[in-house]
Amino acid sequence: MLSRKNKLLLFKLLSLFSVVRGYNILVITLAQYLASIYILSPNIPLRQVVFDLNLFLIVTASALVIASGYIINNFYDAEKDLINKPTKSMLDRLVSQRFKLTTYFILNFMAVLAASYISFRAVLFFSAYIFGIWFYSHKLKRIPFIGNLVSATLAITPFFVVFVYYGNFETVIFVHAVFLFLLILAREMIKDLENMAGDLAQNYRTIPIIYGPKVSKFSIALLIVLTLVPALLLIKTFDVGYMYFYFIACIALLILFLVLLWKSKDKKHYVWLHNILKLIIVVGVFSILLIDVDLVLNRIL
Repeated sequence: MLSRKNKLLLFKLLSLFSVVRGYNILVITLAQYLASIYILSPNIPLRQVVFDLNLFLIVTASALVIASGYIINNFYDAEKDLINKPTKSMLDRLVSQRFKLTTYFILNFMAVLAASYISFRAVLFFSAYIFGIWFYSHKLKRIPFIGNLVSATLAITPFFVVFVYYGNFETVIFVHAVFLFLLILAREMIKDLENMAGDLAQNYRTIPIIYGPKVSKFSIALLIVLTLVPALLLIKTFDVGYMYFYFIACIALLILFLVLLWKSKDKKHYVWLHNILKLIIVVGVFSILLIDVDLVLNRIL
């Protein structure tokens, strides 16, 4: 049996993991490596990619900045989350605000330090990324649509830095990026519907609060329809191997999403819609392996 002190320590560790969304960081890290191995550098030996020190430092710096971003976002949203996510907020509050801020600065320092081993340009990039996340959390997230747009942009930034590192800007990669960006943007706007009670109490000027849920739903529906365009292009125009099964499934899910969106009326429905988009994004990470199954087998064997 764990002692009271050890139990408290365990709960605090779980609280910190909850604050930094450790599960999201693991998925993003995996996505960066899979994209590097199977999309951006398919002709480079697996060992060379996996043990590339610069890539490791890029992924590490990205993870540290994202973790710090979740902390500062949690810091500014503490009161709002008490209304929107009471259970999670109680767990998050096991770690003091002071400790969160201390951890925030330590993580950012470690990220810049990791970037300094790559190049001065990497230091500038990650410093700008840190500032962008802070400015979004402090100011921009309260501005309708601009906040959503900036949030989606910050979310795909870790993938952008890997693309730049490999210098691979093929059209198919750009179409993949547009597909992901539109999905994330739609998810951010669904979160505004989901969090209306807390946003209203804290005077956040989101689209559903200013213009109403109907306008917000219409905007989300438009984004989902636009998302179908790159999905169809990736099926019809580009060679994505067996990943086309993923995009076919996505189209079916997104059509279902549109039907459910117009029928949705309360937070419970919006949470389901949010989870559908999250599922599409997470499954998309693993479906990268389907682009070239032979390449996957050859890389493994």
